[in-house]
Amino acid sequence: MELESVAVYLGSATGDDPVYEEMATRVGEVIAKSGRTLVYGGSNVGCMAAVANGALAFGGDVMGVVPQKLADNNIQHPDLTKLFVVQGMHERKAQMIDLSDGFIALPGGPGTLEELFEVISWKQVGYHDKPIGILNVNNYYDGLLDFLDFQVDHGFMHQQYRDMLLVETDPEVLLEKMAAYEPTAEAKWK
Repeated sequence: MELESVAVYLGSATGDDPVYEEMATRVGEVIAKSGRTLVYGGSNVGCMAAVANGALAFGGDVMGVVPQKLADNNIQHPDLTKLFVVQGMHERKAQMIDLSDGFIALPGGPGTLEELFEVISWKQVGYHDKPIGILNVNNYYDGLLDFLDFQVDHGFMHQQYRDMLLVETDPEVLLEKMAAYEPTAEAKWK
């Protein structure tokens, strides 16, 4: 499968360090410069706005998927290539997965973690075979990665599923690894 579109999961806040927003902008730039489409949550706030603005500044195509409740609050980005308004959060996540050939998680809150774990669990059971990347900005995901190793150590996650996660600190390197990704883990339940 060719990596033509990338979903980016990240916070609607900017965090406590400017590096989070800066890296979100850079990820958008990298995706646009590579000729790929950015898919994200459609918002015009926080790091979510930064990733979209980064891609748009370099002429990139940006697709946003926003639930009706958030659209009613008028937080969607006004300059997207395409905006999908869906019923709720479940539909948002499913639409983003359908529109994307791969996924990148940047720092974010519970919603970001929910999105990341959904694509991990969906991959485990065979709903998709797309690359999953984690951009570990400022060591943000170190604790989570340690916890995943803990799950492996205690038999609640197979090593092959832990190994399928592509973890980098540089967005260009991460995108290159995702483009070269060859699936290695078999679905948990066949």
